Amino acid sequence: MERKHIKKIKMKKRIKLFDPYVGVEEETSIKKILNSHFWASGAGTNTVYEFEQKFKKYVNSKESVAVNSGTAALNLALSLIEIKNKEVIVPSLTFVSTVNAIKLNRGIPVFCDIDVKTGCLSVENLKEIVSENTKAVLPVHFGGMPCNLAKIDDLCKNHKLNLVEDAAHAMGATFKEKKIGSHSEFVCFSFHPVKNLAMPTGGLISLNNLNYKKSRKQLEARRWCGITNRRDLSYDVKELGNNYYMNEISAAIGLIQLKRLDKMNKIRKKIAKKYSKKINIEKKMPFNEDCSYHLYWVLVENRDQFIKKMNNKKIEVGIHYNPVHQMTLYKNITRLPTTEDVGKKIVSLPIHPNLTGEDVERIINAVNKYGS
Repeated sequence: MERKHIKKIKMKKRIKLFDPYVGVEEETSIKKILNSHFWASGAGTNTVYEFEQKFKKYVNSKESVAVNSGTAALNLALSLIEIKNKEVIVPSLTFVSTVNAIKLNRGIPVFCDIDVKTGCLSVENLKEIVSENTKAVLPVHFGGMPCNLAKIDDLCKNHKLNLVEDAAHAMGATFKEKKIGSHSEFVCFSFHPVKNLAMPTGGLISLNNLNYKKSRKQLEARRWCGITNRRDLSYDVKELGNNYYMNEISAAIGLIQLKRLDKMNKIRKKIAKKYSKKINIEKKMPFNEDCSYHLYWVLVENRDQFIKKMNNKKIEVGIHYNPVHQMTLYKNITRLPTTEDVGKKIVSLPIHPNLTGEDVERIINAVNKYGS
């Protein structure tokens, strides 16, 4: 009988947009917490406290307070500065939580346009929209690209405004040789599974204000339902708070992720440098050694078609973000020409430590074929 030879076809794997790096150390740390039967504490004891201290040392901030999400961090940070009926200037090209935190604290979001080269808040537009009712500025380090904190800080000092940074994308990023987290009064981080420092859930507020010790005590209470003065089984509640505390499992994973963060970010930068050099699209994220590259974005004219073709090639891409000022809750007469143009064209490419050299070349070739 004649034998038929069937040629095996090697199927290309699907390249994920996000993919956290997880090793044996994370698994070991989780088991240790599970076996301890002590998984969570609103008081932030044990592993959570250890994570706060090591994080504070890493970014060189005066204090740090861990919470259960970047959203919680933003909400609590803004609660410290009394923004009720006051304006807070914020970019529209961000995740909606940034703006929601202003509304939740009864503030008034005022949208600022962006710099097309970086995706970050435009300092020129910021100067134009500051008013007598402005209380704070909330810049976003978009994709991990540091904003021009020097110019923003100068403006805030001249107008006596608070500066609260959204550093959800900027874990490990630097500005003027100092880690993001060490510059402003309040800096808010996110540790979602897709972030550079990944956890199941997590966030943190870095404190650098003059009254940082008092602020820490306020935040400790507000992250745990307002509970203060806990002694054995008794405690007091003097103000409203939320269930925002970080759990021990997230903190244990965070400690491992923090140890290898610089190494993982170095891989991200290597990929970003290759994208910047080899992708033939004119408008793309620039390469900057100070950037943490949570995202890498390009601007394409026919986005829907581009996304469809990339998916057909088994390459996941994303949109970060649909501008907030165009959403039903926030829609008004505000016109942000650069944000609106970028919002129609922006596409995020895979950039994470699990990408192989072959993956990166596949992505570059596909982008050059379908995006140019």
